[in-house]
Amino acid sequence: MEILDLTGLRCPMPLLKLKQRLHTLATNQCIEVLTTDSGALRDFPLFLHQAGHQLEQVITNDDGVSRFTIRKA
Repeated sequence: MEILDLTGLRCPMPLLKLKQRLHTLATNQCIEVLTTDSGALRDFPLFLHQAGHQLEQVITNDDGVSRFTIRKA
């Protein structure tokens, strides 16, 4: 699975980078996205739902890094 490391980027860059990367993925392909932007916890699920993609898992570590597992629709 590909990992897209967006740690250190601030809103709105993580969401913009995710959107760009999703356009290049094949249908049903999974990607793991790492981010330290707290806004992504709200923005990513909303965007993915609206776009029809599947958010399979979200884990936030003690160090503030959130790990999103996403399947492209």
